[in-house]
Amino acid sequence: MIKKDGFSFSFDESKCQHCGGKCCIGDSGYVFLNENEMREIANFLQLEFENFTKKFVRQIGNRFSLIEKEHISGRACVFFDDESQCTIYQVRPKHCRDFPFWDIFKNNPKGAFRECIGVIKDES
Repeated sequence: MIKKDGFSFSFDESKCQHCGGKCCIGDSGYVFLNENEMREIANFLQLEFENFTKKFVRQIGNRFSLIEKEHISGRACVFFDDESQCTIYQVRPKHCRDFPFWDIFKNNPKGAFRECIGVIKDES
């Protein structure tokens, strides 16, 4: 069980095996990442950095996000495969590693409960 200061819930990461990747699919959104993370993923995929960014990254203002693809449940991260697995899990961006402990859920934990079966309300 993972707990972080400032959040009124905990996260049971063992539930990830059963949910089908709901944090990776659904409505269109963003998977933000920085240049170091892009380089790490490019290396992991054995792609040149420039080729990786042209194929898998879009610029959103002054930030970068992984692109999305069509999925039976709406949109999905381009690295979410048909077997409900993240193909870059070992090098996934901090944005993904931090889920469900996103700032937006500090003041709106109901959103985290809707998004993730592993989110458990703290008893305190």
